[in-house]
Amino acid sequence: MSEIDEVIYLDALLTPNRSLSPRGFAIIMSVVGVVSFISGMAFLSMGAFPVVGFFGLDALAIYFAFRWSFRHQREQTRITITAKSVHLFHRKADGSERRVELPSGFARVELDEPLEPTSWLRIEHGRTAYVIGRFLTLPERKSLSIAIRAALIQARSERYLA
Repeated sequence: MSEIDEVIYLDALLTPNRSLSPRGFAIIMSVVGVVSFISGMAFLSMGAFPVVGFFGLDALAIYFAFRWSFRHQREQTRITITAKSVHLFHRKADGSERRVELPSGFARVELDEPLEPTSWLRIEHGRTAYVIGRFLTLPERKSLSIAIRAALIQARSERYLA
């Protein structure tokens, strides 16, 4: 996007749905910790001291499961459509990035119908297809495909003004 006056027809930032806020995570881990501690102390008073360690391991496993889930929520995709090009930017959860620029006049949007969990939303150019929004729900993919198609139609109509 080298021109300042270039019209942006679509600028969408896609991120996975958040399962829990940081405050909610702290509350849940506090509850899990308190319940594990109280249960562990009850078993310790009965003489079953190894059980205390297993309650600690359970709490630790729940903590790491949530952290793993939060790490995957850092994934994001940005789609920007102008009259000249379609810019795709994808950042994976591990931090690696990929940028692609396609001419908007030749980009196609494909979504397999009927909608199924394996119906991927793709932006295609020639024989190359870029899958976007794997983390989106099926209605979100459908809505995004409609928005991208509309933006591409508007972008192409600007290119061919007489």
